[in-house]
Amino acid sequence: MIDTHTHLYEEAFAPDGGGEAAVDRALEAGIRHLVFPNVDSTTIAPLLALKERRPEVVSAAMGLHPTSVNENRRDELDRVEKYLARGGFVAVGEVGMDLYWDSTFREAQREVFDTQIGWAAASGLPVIIHCREALDDTLDILRGRRGNLPPLVFHSFTLGPDEVARIRSVADAWFGINGVVTYKNAASLREAIPVIGASRLLLETDSPYLAPVPRRGRRNESSLLGYVRDVVAQAAGLSPEEIETTTDRNAIGLFRLPVADSPVGATP
Repeated sequence: MIDTHTHLYEEAFAPDGGGEAAVDRALEAGIRHLVFPNVDSTTIAPLLALKERRPEVVSAAMGLHPTSVNENRRDELDRVEKYLARGGFVAVGEVGMDLYWDSTFREAQREVFDTQIGWAAASGLPVIIHCREALDDTLDILRGRRGNLPPLVFHSFTLGPDEVARIRSVADAWFGINGVVTYKNAASLREAIPVIGASRLLLETDSPYLAPVPRRGRRNESSLLGYVRDVVAQAAGLSPEEIETTTDRNAIGLFRLPVADSPVGATP
């Protein structure tokens, strides 16, 4: 399995061996590769340090998260742009719109998101999109770049079939599915899985957040990805092995990951 969105470099993993121990637990659970998206200037150093310690199994994305868009956004964007210019990243992310907690910087988020989409298009990288309570704004920005859109991943997709159709009216996106799919109140998301289709699905954990059932409410980590795989498989009407094979292939192709084919079937 490939965890296409995880933050194992965060301080949440410090109490029990840090991010490197969490990487080891993931490998023991059958995870073959991990993609670390950036948040802001405070996370660049720990992200890259962990990637450098485990380069054979970790890839990184670079971007400015919407909840970190504030008065300092110009400086933050400058740092992101400089790191992207150095190369070595598999995506621009995570970027996007988040109006759940606060809409004070709504217009600034729109501007920052649009700017980073432009960087991705120019560099040939996919974009990992964070979209929370902001689908209208997100699609509006994407429509403005129609004809010059890079590949798009709607990370932590938690909505239903109608929203899949709305997104597809703008772009043939990929959808990152995490532990939310295992929650009792996520029936609409499970209904969306066959609508999305296996060829556009990616598995993720968004660790340390959104731990799947039966670990809901605790710290999440990449080693728990198998629980997500199994529920996605059930919703798609496929076997866990089929979902694992297909989503791995999707991730390798989309992010151009240095991962060879290998047997599947690891347990959670």
